[in-house]
Amino acid sequence: MQNNPNNPYDDIFSNISKIVEEIVKNMPEHQHAHIVGYTIITRGSDEPPAVFRIDQDDDDEIPYEVVESNEKIYITAELPIDAKTAPFADIQSNSVRICVDDCETTIVLNHPVDVIHSYYRVHRDILDITLLKIKNP
Repeated sequence: MQNNPNNPYDDIFSNISKIVEEIVKNMPEHQHAHIVGYTIITRGSDEPPAVFRIDQDDDDEIPYEVVESNEKIYITAELPIDAKTAPFADIQSNSVRICVDDCETTIVLNHPVDVIHSYYRVHRDILDITLLKIKNP
């Protein structure tokens, strides 16, 4: 597929595709893995999604990253691989508390969220939290 000269993101997406292919080639048993295709969907909004990286110096805190769009807030946390207890996220309207073993991290949100329609998932030592923002009345 030829790049569109009017789309500055075409080069970025092409580079991302090459990076993903290299990662897959270096994975164990890569001969069974295939990249069939992928789609990056951007939503037409006034502001692009933003990534906020929080660097913690405290060993008792869980490292995390926050990405915010117009409708949702996404939090990804790296969990300790030697956890003794099941990790969980305590989702409140203005904050999220991530807990695992004796470690606890509280993230104060810049926007209130709908607690009932927000959720989290743990997979391979990664905690993914999806928070639905409450729309302004």
